[in-house]
Amino acid sequence: MSATVPNWPLIVSLQQRASLAEDETALGFLIANDSWQVQPYSQACLLVFDELGHLGLRVVSGLASVQEDTPFRQWIQRCCTLLLEKSGRAEGDCTPIVATPAGLDEPLQAGWAEWWPAYVLLVPLGTAREGRLGVVAYVRDTPWLPAEAELLALLHVHYSVCMARLRPRLGWRRYLARWQRRPRRMLWAGALLAAVCLCPVRLSVIAPAEIIALRAEAVAAPTDGVIRSFHVPPNQAVKQGELLFSMDDTTLRNRREVASRSLAVARADALSASQKSFDSPQSRAELASLQGHVREREAELEWLDEMLKRIEVRAPHDGLLIYGDPDDWLGKPVVTGERIAQLAEPAPQGVLVWVPVGDAIMLEPGAKMRVFLQAAPLDALSAELVQTSYQAAVSPEGITAYRVRGELRGGQGTHIGLRGVAKIYGGWQPLVYWVMRRPLGTLRQWVGL
Repeated sequence: MSATVPNWPLIVSLQQRASLAEDETALGFLIANDSWQVQPYSQACLLVFDELGHLGLRVVSGLASVQEDTPFRQWIQRCCTLLLEKSGRAEGDCTPIVATPAGLDEPLQAGWAEWWPAYVLLVPLGTAREGRLGVVAYVRDTPWLPAEAELLALLHVHYSVCMARLRPRLGWRRYLARWQRRPRRMLWAGALLAAVCLCPVRLSVIAPAEIIALRAEAVAAPTDGVIRSFHVPPNQAVKQGELLFSMDDTTLRNRREVASRSLAVARADALSASQKSFDSPQSRAELASLQGHVREREAELEWLDEMLKRIEVRAPHDGLLIYGDPDDWLGKPVVTGERIAQLAEPAPQGVLVWVPVGDAIMLEPGAKMRVFLQAAPLDALSAELVQTSYQAAVSPEGITAYRVRGELRGGQGTHIGLRGVAKIYGGWQPLVYWVMRRPLGTLRQWVGL
């Protein structure tokens, strides 16, 4: 239809439908999708001010819903906010704004070129009583004529009245105004808020935990090689001196056999030179070198004999042998000192907690701990903090955390290796400190004060 010949029956029909809208959602859908009948456009976007005065995208023509935190949503909210600020319109003024990308920063201009054509008409929504309510952005590929803008402005005056009617009558601003008119009530509310903020609460932190043995020793590979067999199943009690596992001795025995034969040859050469030394000055000169070669072979043979004794690993004391599946180790090359298993004493048991750096609080030895295992979430175990690390390290979950150890109290015992969460209690602090501790820490990192 032509902008100079308004279709008044259609305009009146839209106004009636807007007046009968049951909520802001229905009214917003009508504004974005049905205003096209009055003036054609390719896209319409309705943005509404919230109670804090922030402009948010509510409706886009042709879409059932608007996704949260999309690049287009963030761009259009920032762009329309700047355009309204630059226009200088009063809060109840619905005069349309012919918007252009001129004067915007480069990111906004780049977004304009990506999502919008050159011709955009912004029609504010608002009343003299309620102030600014929102704005509607109409986009199309042809220029907007003054007559078309005036017609849309007339229609949006009625839209503004309907939106003001559907908004909650008592927002937080009106409640604040009522409280300000009663100084004594404000005084009592401030006193109550101060008392609540100063109420002492106990700091605590919750972090992943695991049941461990406080007295444990690592069982490592005695030499480079391959594990041949385990003689004790996983998680079984062993006695001191009991055979735990054996290394493959094929390479060592072959090397010993070669060393033994080399020693025999060296001794024969030395004996021959010794017999010839009485008559031959040359043999007498070679005798010392050959005897040194014999001692070298003897030392090599002794070292191989010592390594053959170490291929059988025995328990240094009584305890519980903890390791994974034997199939994960059999035939696997290992190096000297590589941890194969853990020999732990069943008692006393403790808890290992990884406290993330961001959640860390001041902890002292003797602090109370409560452990909730995943296997028994209703039964809490009591523990006492015995050790904290000075430096943060990477936890098994891959986060930077402090290692905290605690000891289970009162003879409480469970299976070593069970996991869950532990709650560690710190000192007493005011409630306001407990609430503002993390925001203040983040703020200090940003501003450096």
